[in-house]
Amino acid sequence: MNLSELRYVIALARERHFGHAAEACCVSQPTLSLAVKRLEEELGVQLFERGGHDISVTPAGESVIAQAQQALEAIESVRQAANEGRDQLSHPLSIGAIYTIGPYLFPDLISNLSKIAPKMPLMIEENYTAILADKLKNGELDVIVISLPFDEPNILTMPLYDEPFVILLPSAHPLNEYPTLTPKNMKDETVLLLGSGHCFREQVIEACPECAPKPVIRQNSNENVEGTSLETIRHMVATGAGITVLPSSSNSQPAKNSLLSMIPFEKPAPMRRVALAWRKSFTRPQAIEALRDEILQCRLHGVSMLRDAEINKP
Repeated sequence: MNLSELRYVIALARERHFGHAAEACCVSQPTLSLAVKRLEEELGVQLFERGGHDISVTPAGESVIAQAQQALEAIESVRQAANEGRDQLSHPLSIGAIYTIGPYLFPDLISNLSKIAPKMPLMIEENYTAILADKLKNGELDVIVISLPFDEPNILTMPLYDEPFVILLPSAHPLNEYPTLTPKNMKDETVLLLGSGHCFREQVIEACPECAPKPVIRQNSNENVEGTSLETIRHMVATGAGITVLPSSSNSQPAKNSLLSMIPFEKPAPMRRVALAWRKSFTRPQAIEALRDEILQCRLHGVSMLRDAEINKP
């Protein structure tokens, strides 16, 4: 057993394809296939099920691969210990954020970090929570920004801010006569939400069941109107297709649009808690600290920063 073999099985578990895994590891496919087979023979257990083009991890393989990931991170910890004087802010940081956070957080965050950590470029990804979680656990991402709850083994979290939801509607809509709104006000409205897979959609529906999308008749067919991004939904609201619920930070830099108006929920407003999440074994705590400090300096509309929040251990 050697480090290369551990890297190969981790890559194969991630890619589910021998060719793609070999490409990710910068080796030929026969080299990777032989190394994986050799490791299986040495361990006396089958790590992967091969079915034509389909590759899946066996139950035994899941356990072995998890340990392999921890072993590689332990080696990185040894390297870090041997270079205690190395600047932890002088290397790239891979950061992910869910779609409803990234576009509104990253502009200020990048500007803030460039001043205190100019040698730490951010490698940014926006994605669904489930995908970001997988990439965090297998080491593709160093840290992610997500909405709580987020309970994963060997993952630490730190709350950053509480963010209320707000209501966006056409400026000519009758509900504009109210200073605040309740979920009951939205009972008979067409509420436009993100599609399945977005955690923000589920949070809105949980906090406001009346906001569940209603069928809309279009040329003799019924369908729910959904958007692929908050900005797409914003544009649909401007056309009069319905109203929507947004996180308050999405209005950090609101465009001047006479077709739209924003109304808060009656208190207590529905809200979400946003947090950082990173592996317990991550070897650059100073980078996490710098990231957290600069996020707390970001100008996000309507949020309440949690400056005294503590790390939540798994």
